[in-house]
Amino acid sequence: MKIIQSMLWVLASYLVVSVSFAQTATPYPIKPIRLVVPFPAGGPTDQFARQYAQALSIQLGKPVVVDNKSGASGAIGSLEVKNSAPDGYTLLFGTASTHVLYSLINSKPQYDSIKDFTQIAVVGDAPIVFAVSPATKGSFKELIEYARINPGKLQYGSAGEGTYLHIVGERLKYELGGLDIQHIPFRGSAQSIPALIGNQVNMTVDTLGSLINQHRADKLRIVAIAASKRSPLIPDVPTVNEVTGLKDFQAALWNIVSAPQGLSPDITNTLILATAKTLKNPELLDKLNSISIQPISNITGVAATGFIAKELVSLRPVVQSAGLKKE
Repeated sequence: MKIIQSMLWVLASYLVVSVSFAQTATPYPIKPIRLVVPFPAGGPTDQFARQYAQALSIQLGKPVVVDNKSGASGAIGSLEVKNSAPDGYTLLFGTASTHVLYSLINSKPQYDSIKDFTQIAVVGDAPIVFAVSPATKGSFKELIEYARINPGKLQYGSAGEGTYLHIVGERLKYELGGLDIQHIPFRGSAQSIPALIGNQVNMTVDTLGSLINQHRADKLRIVAIAASKRSPLIPDVPTVNEVTGLKDFQAALWNIVSAPQGLSPDITNTLILATAKTLKNPELLDKLNSISIQPISNITGVAATGFIAKELVSLRPVVQSAGLKKE
């Protein structure tokens, strides 16, 4: 009888402790969340991040504050998140530049996008276009023909050395047999676009959303889009495939939300579910449409990690061909 009473007492004590722990477990979130954007304010990634943060704040019931930490093609901000506590209060709004190109270009990368981060979700992408300055005449086809005859005479700008926009330009050169067009890197789209409008470079590679207003105002000309079909926003602009005869030249600036490695499954799932609901917000969808960003809601968690791995494989030969590997 005493043995049974002792067993019951132990069981009762265990239940009390368990209930007490469950009642005192800290809910998430209980304070503002910092969303690190590893690029300057004003660019396509920053625009998307701010719209996402505002809508995610509604879902989580706490402010999601954007913090721009630019530099080294996104590596500075990414490293800061990698070294942060895995508590769900510091997130990264990454791109192909931070999650794929960084490790392909750097011989001694300081982080591994797969091993050092918990992936929440790939949240959207923006189609990439080629645009020329007001002083640059001719169609996209004529520009390519000119580049073949006059190697090194044309220049194209991008948002920075080693960024995805840069790699798209290098991929075009690679797939067209090694065109000689000089790359001029800038510190973000906020600098590369004015340089194009000011005729400092002949051409630039950027997102449709970043350039469409200037295109409509005749401050620059979008001459080709890197997509499988023409965009209804610029129906007169051909695809790269149409002009060049390439079969599958498609490129879109994709964005992914990540957290430091070690984030608990519960918080990870909370963020995944909140992000899925966020990407169905009608107001957010309207805003994304206005800047030509297409939301993605079905690449989360493990699938997002697989997405990064696939991109690493597909972009490696372009990086190698361009000689961008840093020793």
